[in-house]
Amino acid sequence: MFDRALTLVREALGAGESRAAAVDGGGHATGVRRQATANLGTLLRTCDAVGACLAVPRLPGVPEALARGNTLRHPVCMHGVGDPLRWLESERAAGSRILGVELADEAIRLADLPAARGCTVAVLGHEQHGIPPEALDLLDAVVEIPMMGTGLSLNVAVAGSLVLYRLAGLL
Repeated sequence: MFDRALTLVREALGAGESRAAAVDGGGHATGVRRQATANLGTLLRTCDAVGACLAVPRLPGVPEALARGNTLRHPVCMHGVGDPLRWLESERAAGSRILGVELADEAIRLADLPAARGCTVAVLGHEQHGIPPEALDLLDAVVEIPMMGTGLSLNVAVAGSLVLYRLAGLL
């Protein structure tokens, strides 16, 4: 069973009507939307359900969003990350497998993804823009979730939940 999961929160967040000011790891303004609160809460609950940890960048507004989205009644495994790229580099150097959830030519179909055999970090990208280019070079593999309809991507929390359950060997 794997024991870590990372979502690049700046990629799960976006502009919205009701938002708190935040700055991403690259110094760009972004916002914590109500939907991002739900996404973070869903990802946190999914990590808890499969025995994983959630790692999130330390950004303004993120702790409040997590507090609002967390409906669990017990302590959860969560890590604040100062620099997501540096954190990914250190996880990789420590032997973790870094798996991105992204559309790519060489991607593994979700149905073909084996359960994790060691520490695995799942990196989730923005629903519209994907994983930032600077993080793509740190990935050991990419998994894609096939889509039959006209949509190009799933909600980030849904995609993350599917991949986490598959990695945990529960799907």
